[in-house]
Amino acid sequence: MKLYILRPINPDTDSSPWVPWYEKAFGFVVRAESEEAAREIADAYAGDENTRWVNYSNKTALESIHPWLSSKDSSCDVLANEGPKGLVVRDFARA
Repeated sequence: MKLYILRPINPDTDSSPWVPWYEKAFGFVVRAESEEAAREIADAYAGDENTRWVNYSNKTALESIHPWLSSKDSSCDVLANEGPKGLVVRDFARA
């Protein structure tokens, strides 16, 4: 098994699943056998970034999206055991 770190790509753009920023997960460190499995675990623990409001013919509906499964929306990199001493993840947002 490997450790993977998953982070949003361009979370501040207007079309990003992470806008607005509240009630959303902005990163995961996951132990999994593959990138696909790591993405599935992150998706299972996602916050409101997995849904968005859309307007269909003057009707508003909640649409299910999965940015943690998409390499367009999120990165998924293997964390190596080697490296300098220091913090690995601090995912912090203040209202």
